[in-house]
Amino acid sequence: MQTVLITGANRGLGLEFVKQYAEADCKVVACCRNPATADALKRLARSFPSIQIETLDVADFAQIDVLSRRLADARIDVLINNAGVYGDSAEHGFGALDFQTWTATLRVNALAPVKMAEALLPQLERGDKKLIVAISSLMGSITDNTGGGSIVYRSSKAALNAAMKSLAIDLSPRALGVLIFHPGWVKTDMGGKNALIDADESVTGMRRVIAAFTSAQSGAFVKYDGSLLPW
Repeated sequence: MQTVLITGANRGLGLEFVKQYAEADCKVVACCRNPATADALKRLARSFPSIQIETLDVADFAQIDVLSRRLADARIDVLINNAGVYGDSAEHGFGALDFQTWTATLRVNALAPVKMAEALLPQLERGDKKLIVAISSLMGSITDNTGGGSIVYRSSKAALNAAMKSLAIDLSPRALGVLIFHPGWVKTDMGGKNALIDADESVTGMRRVIAAFTSAQSGAFVKYDGSLLPW
């Protein structure tokens, strides 16, 4: 049985990942900031005993270390760094940027996934799949940026992409792989109701790419359907 650890597991893409992997008979470690209020996640866990809910605020790096110690004897096949924040707002564009929010966004979106990989490296090395997944965004692509704006979110995802590309190279001798996903414009709380696809389609596609992953793909920036994206 594969073990998949998912951050931001209480809603949106994270919750859909939990559902689909549980339905596929995987053990799922579902992490979220406040399990007490994660009603949809708790309902899933009642239906699937293979779901283990853990408290984790990825912005709190001490909590990440605590999680690693709790899972000291575990093995993780796939680590899905899904937790993320947007950070931008209409009233805080260029000229009125909220630099405190920008710093917090970088911590969640770019630094935390690297910290997760670092803290859970022993568990990943014991796994069979040995794969780190980062849920990024096409908005992190510098080539694709023809519209400007969203400085906070764009920069955080560009930083995530750069960090994960480096991890793919640095962890190659340990036989660990890295995949960087644009999940599509998805109908979630962040994506909004005008988005083009639903979470089921996005996660189904990403799971298909994850299942077929080979070491030659490590460090690739891909869409949920596996097609390559520009940096």
